Amino acid sequence: MKIGISRLHFPVTTLGPGRRVGIWVQGCSIRCPGCISADTWRDADELVDVREVVSRIRPWLAQSDGVTISGGEPFDQPQALAQLLGELRASSDADLFVYSGHPYERLADFLDMHPDLVDALMTDPFELNRPQTKMLRGSDNQRLHLLTPRGQERFADFERQSRPEDRQLDLMLDDAGVVWLAGIPGRGDMRRLQRVLQDQGHFSITSEAPVSACTTPR
Repeated sequence: MKIGISRLHFPVTTLGPGRRVGIWVQGCSIRCPGCISADTWRDADELVDVREVVSRIRPWLAQSDGVTISGGEPFDQPQALAQLLGELRASSDADLFVYSGHPYERLADFLDMHPDLVDALMTDPFELNRPQTKMLRGSDNQRLHLLTPRGQERFADFERQSRPEDRQLDLMLDDAGVVWLAGIPGRGDMRRLQRVLQDQGHFSITSEAPVSACTTPR
């Protein structure tokens, strides 16, 4: 089974508890206006074998507390996602946390078919006009589901309101020398950062989608 991958990174400390492996899938059918990861919307130019993905991150898994899968929309590739989760579960005791822009109710059949593969699940689309006060969420309409005892133990604290010290982002540097930020930025944070960098003479772009971006029906 093959899967579209945008990027892989370790460690990620802003998308769940502890030091985490971050897996961003490529391809999204939801395309929320204002999404900060519009670069992951289009389908992948090339697919990667799921076992190759796990092989690449295996050295990280031994050092990680968990794996966060985001994107993109992971459930747009349900069969590949199921294999990836199964391979990760067999390879590590790390918790498995998945983001989705779909409502939980639409994912219930997948979760019933693959019980215990997802420890924690964040659902529902990002909505730019909703408040953003809760941990791990781009907007407060998004729901955190703790699906296993491991998920309940590790993610219970993330049901609370965000504190000022929670507003952090991870800095990532890829092999091409491109700098990425991982995490949940506040409203306007990326545009403010872009202005600061430009004022200092640096070139920067943002992957944030315009509010006028078209969406597909949900």
